[in-house]
Amino acid sequence: MNSPPSQQVDCRVIGGDKLPAEIGGPDALCAAIARAAAAGAPASRFSVEVRVLGSSSLAATLKTADGTTLPERRFAISDRSLTTGSLDRFAAALVNAVKRAPSR
Repeated sequence: MNSPPSQQVDCRVIGGDKLPAEIGGPDALCAAIARAAAAGAPASRFSVEVRVLGSSSLAATLKTADGTTLPERRFAISDRSLTTGSLDRFAAALVNAVKRAPSR
């Protein structure tokens, strides 16, 4: 999924077919990130590329509006598949990383 340029977050999901069907797929993941950004960092613009490593793990690369690429963020659940709650926690962690990123 690619977000329209007018939005705060440009979100791309690779391997979305590995997400558990009950959580809503790549669109639900990008929507969770957009909600977290609107709530936690409404003035920030960034892009995120999320790789779905399996039904219980994700990895993301973030790029801030000024072009800074942040270190990869990983998220995994050890005892079950991802849930909508885990997507929300992952999204919040991504937004926190953007908020903490130094400005150039």
